[in-house]
Amino acid sequence: MNDTEKIASQINRREFLKGSVLGLGTVALGSLLNPLNAFASDDPKPIRTPHFAPKAKRVIYLFQSGAPSQLELFDYKPKLREMFGQELPSSIRGNQRLTGMSSGQRSFPLAFGKFEFKQWGKSRAWISDLLPYHTQIADDLCFIKSMYTEAINHDPAVTFVQTGSQQAGRPSFGSWVSYGLGSDNQNLPTFVVLLSRGREGDQPLYAKLWGNGFLPSEHQGVLFRSGKDPVLYLNDPSGMDRASRRRMLDYLSELHQEQYKHTTDPEINSRINQYEMAYRMQMSVPETLDISKEPDYIFDMYGPDSRKPGTFAYNCLLARKLAEKDVKFIQLYHQGWDQHGNLPNDIKVMAKSVDQASVALIKDLKMRGLLDETLVIWGGEFGRTNYSQGKLTPENYGRDHHPRCFTIWMAGAGVKKGITYGQTDDFGYNIVKDGVHVHDFQATVMNLLGVDHEKMVFKFQGRRYRLTDVHGSLVKGIIA
Repeated sequence: MNDTEKIASQINRREFLKGSVLGLGTVALGSLLNPLNAFASDDPKPIRTPHFAPKAKRVIYLFQSGAPSQLELFDYKPKLREMFGQELPSSIRGNQRLTGMSSGQRSFPLAFGKFEFKQWGKSRAWISDLLPYHTQIADDLCFIKSMYTEAINHDPAVTFVQTGSQQAGRPSFGSWVSYGLGSDNQNLPTFVVLLSRGREGDQPLYAKLWGNGFLPSEHQGVLFRSGKDPVLYLNDPSGMDRASRRRMLDYLSELHQEQYKHTTDPEINSRINQYEMAYRMQMSVPETLDISKEPDYIFDMYGPDSRKPGTFAYNCLLARKLAEKDVKFIQLYHQGWDQHGNLPNDIKVMAKSVDQASVALIKDLKMRGLLDETLVIWGGEFGRTNYSQGKLTPENYGRDHHPRCFTIWMAGAGVKKGITYGQTDDFGYNIVKDGVHVHDFQATVMNLLGVDHEKMVFKFQGRRYRLTDVHGSLVKGIIA
């Protein structure tokens, strides 16, 4: 009897997997290890190589969860100052669906904060004084001021931006990229997620936002936590050395292959791939996430919070390090932007928490020659209303959800520099030029990565799915 047979006779395979899964951290791991892996025979295969020459090698997505108000940050509307406190004309509001939080309002008074806007750079981009550091990179940014969505509440809206559907269960943006394009670094996950919070009391985030959906589980996002153990259960238990771990994985792989012969379940291969990634990450993660050797001028550039694990600034610095290591999709979520009340004070806190670090990331990538191959995205799930939710005073007001128009910015590989695309009306309520639907945005990002969004599909329950569902058109006006 060989060693494998001895192990198989001594331990039930199901119990073996159950006992070993926590020690290897496979629940948290989700990287594509080998882009040539075969999946179920009736599924379309991953494209493995881009459909055409990519403009972007990787994506860093700075997602501002809770929906930052475009009217306080980027979409300057002096009409709101002129008509402060007056009623939003019914001809402008039309028949828009309202949330339950403002549908009972009898009055919709227009709100404008005491924040000043100026035009910056050769591009003459409007930027609020809430974001003083952003003025330094005005000519590097591509603003899209005409984004829109159908989702009117946070959970379906965030899910829609991240997965292409308002219902849970679809693969996330990064998972599609992992599935289709594979990994450029076999020692780190293809898709990494980092979380931060600017203030307390905001909308929660769920693992479905970086989940693999119906794609093989190795494509789920890997959440890197702040603190001593960035990936839970990654380290070997006490008493097990690296050589012992290697032997165990080899035996486990043999058992998996035997089982695969009987069931042809592709998740068996995905599971062993996750074990192998965990093994390699034991060496690569500590090195990659060690910022102790960064020079002081880098910390000064990102700001004092960059020395504090779990902050947005710290995560931006990690994003740059992950980009250097060729991680393909780096997703940052920053919570705190849901401001239905006390907006003038709370948005100051949030803007300060992201302003310096967002700009530092662009400068840092540019300085290292990485910006030309990295696409950076900044924005939330929808916009905010031009009228106040609840009582309005110059010092205090709130804004409800507004799916009809919102602003994001992009920078780096593949997008035009120093432009503003799209336009809203004088009230900042409706799009009047070059609307960009969420599916259009997704299709364009995939295009910049060298992927035809209509051709990257996965068959599930008899239907072929894609990130953009059956929608999406390229936003050619922003592509360099």
